[in-house]
Amino acid sequence: MARVLVGVKRVIDYAVKVRVKPEKNGVVTQGVKHSMNPFDEIAVEEAVKLKEKKLAGEIVAVSVGPTQSQEVIRTALAMGADRGIHVEVPAAEYELLQPVHVSKILAKLALDEKADLVILGKQAIDDDANQTAQMTAAVLDWPQATFCNKVEKTDAGLTIVREIDGGLETIKTKTPAVLSADLRLNTPRYATLPNIMKAKKKPLKKVTPKDLGVDTTPRIEVISVEDPPVRQAGAVVADVDALVAKLKEGGHI
Repeated sequence: MARVLVGVKRVIDYAVKVRVKPEKNGVVTQGVKHSMNPFDEIAVEEAVKLKEKKLAGEIVAVSVGPTQSQEVIRTALAMGADRGIHVEVPAAEYELLQPVHVSKILAKLALDEKADLVILGKQAIDDDANQTAQMTAAVLDWPQATFCNKVEKTDAGLTIVREIDGGLETIKTKTPAVLSADLRLNTPRYATLPNIMKAKKKPLKKVTPKDLGVDTTPRIEVISVEDPPVRQAGAVVADVDALVAKLKEGGHI
């Protein structure tokens, strides 16, 4: 495999408590810590491991979003990616950007860059859509292997162990292909200070969806964003009869 394309998304850090805007049209992002989507970190790590095994020649990290998205590209470069591509989408438009838009962007870049493999996180922790990898494969008409737990290169292509509800499933696929990384695929490395400094000198190209011929017109309208209902306090009951009575009273049985 000569080239691996890896998608990286900038999301609100997993340790931050998300707050809904007073206008209830989204969540607060200003002044909030952001980082690379954890599943995308796993995708980058897998690409780097393939390169270390001499199974990949070049790793290209791609992020779609506002100017700040370059931060996660630099993180990917510090982890071992060779160059980055930032597809710039203004913050106002980015809020309504959907997996269908991102998948078309990634598919076009995969063809332009002559990628042999596209590796994405299985989902982003902000919208939990779990759609981009599948849609990218559909747009490209490439084989897909989602929820990857283990990836092995063979003469015929790739052997993938993937996580499913009932356990693990092993499949074989030819390349080019699209993979999505699950939690147990690997443990991402920390970027060292020397590599962080080197990443600043690695090439990072900026393009727009229009440059790629992708229409990002919103297909949805956000009506309202609400906090989840506050969980009601529990109650201690004296015996089973009292429990049954409480359940009946609440309309649960």
